[in-house]
Amino acid sequence: MESSHLDAIRQSYDTVAADYARFVKDPGALDPVSRAVLTAFAESVTASGLGPTADVGCGPGKVTAFLTGLGVSAFGIDLSPRMIDLARAAHPELRFEVGSMTALESGDGELGGILAFYSTHHLPPAELPQVYGEFYRVLAPGGHLLLVTRVGEEEHQRRTYGYGDGDPAPFDNYRLPADRIAGLLERAGFATTAQTLQAPEEGAKRPVAGFLARMPATAKAP
Repeated sequence: MESSHLDAIRQSYDTVAADYARFVKDPGALDPVSRAVLTAFAESVTASGLGPTADVGCGPGKVTAFLTGLGVSAFGIDLSPRMIDLARAAHPELRFEVGSMTALESGDGELGGILAFYSTHHLPPAELPQVYGEFYRVLAPGGHLLLVTRVGEEEHQRRTYGYGDGDPAPFDNYRLPADRIAGLLERAGFATTAQTLQAPEEGAKRPVAGFLARMPATAKAP
């Protein structure tokens, strides 16, 4: 059975989907470091030739389309049906599916890459090992993962409003230390190949960490 907080996340993003799509920047307008990390990930997965890349928590599909423009065979997955509707309308040539990163529908070793771009922070920390285990399960040996998220000191923040016009919608945000996230990825079986830490941009309070990780080419179950 799906946990109640996943249902709450779905309802909240269904509520704010249209405002979110207007509010969130196109990847080409992001800061140079964020663009560089996405580009490095794209180059890694295209060079590996191991299979398609899943953009988990894809929202309205802007980053999925950006990766496709860099030559990646990418598709998007999101918990919110309304987000998927917007992504399909904006990018009808791409594939988007309703789904959860806690139970991906891809088969074992089917994917060459996984992108989790600001999409794991709503999950309680206790669920992250399961999610990282799912990432490991669906990646082919030698496959690549990029995880980008805001970090903090074991913080739990609850917002009661959304994006843009401030739609009433609850959001739970969990901010973990970067070293704890790196440790969880390692325990899931990943080898971190690069890690970035960016100071908060203007108007933000928390730094952003990026983790480029790889599944070993001779991977075994962790």
